[in-house]
Amino acid sequence: MQIFLIIVSLLLIAIVLLQSNKAEGASQIISGGNSDLFSQRKERGVELLISRITMTLGLIFFLVSLIMEFV
Repeated sequence: MQIFLIIVSLLLIAIVLLQSNKAEGASQIISGGNSDLFSQRKERGVELLISRITMTLGLIFFLVSLIMEFV
């Protein structure tokens, strides 16, 4: 079970690093610039797939960690 958790952890780290940077205007927030950082942008194509894989791996990581705690 620990090996599975390590594999899921590594996959989760890799997939998070593949995600696009959504905080492109973070420096404008600090400097007070007008930024549409929180505008509604829809994910499409590969970006949507990577987002769903990240959510699934995060859920698997959480459940496996929870199961390991109680077993």
